[in-house]
Amino acid sequence: MTVSRTLRDIAGLGYTPSRIANSALILIDCQNTYREGIMQLDGVEPALVECQGLLKRYRDAGRPVIHIQHDAGAGSPYDVNDRIGAIADVVAPKAGEPVVVKNYPSSFEKTNLDDLLKGLGVEDLTIAGFMTHVCVNSTARAAFNHGYRATVVGNATATRSLPNPCGGVVSAKELHEASLVALNDMFAVVVPSAEKIAD
Repeated sequence: MTVSRTLRDIAGLGYTPSRIANSALILIDCQNTYREGIMQLDGVEPALVECQGLLKRYRDAGRPVIHIQHDAGAGSPYDVNDRIGAIADVVAPKAGEPVVVKNYPSSFEKTNLDDLLKGLGVEDLTIAGFMTHVCVNSTARAAFNHGYRATVVGNATATRSLPNPCGGVVSAKELHEASLVALNDMFAVVVPSAEKIAD
């Protein structure tokens, strides 16, 4: 098998991850819907523990934290006015931490996230949350397109197994890893765990 060079290599973008001291933490869709019911993800609880650890480190350092919450309307698995759509208690926002409510996979699409980040003077982002192949992926790509330097923490994200349109099933592990590899080709630095994010 021939392994190609990444586009990051070719473009000279490098693989230096964000540091807490000069970045903002973006926690994407850490909602109860991913912990139970039809949207429950493989590995969601360990990923939330990793998100919790990142959140504590950013708070302790006095660095910006922005929570993203997906809203798909009343009665949906993403009903923000119901417990199922609420942000999980282990990473619940504190007073003063902005919550950006979105209606699209990208956290930048028709939201004030870009304005918030520009107001903070932040260009480096640490991204964690759910799901790896949808909103994490879409947000990291949009961050790149908006001129930000994004780092995605691999084990602070998770996804679910899906039917393969070519036949069979793509496991959550396979989909998760492929999504991270795709991001790491160009759009973001991907680190396996939060311990790779220096203070």
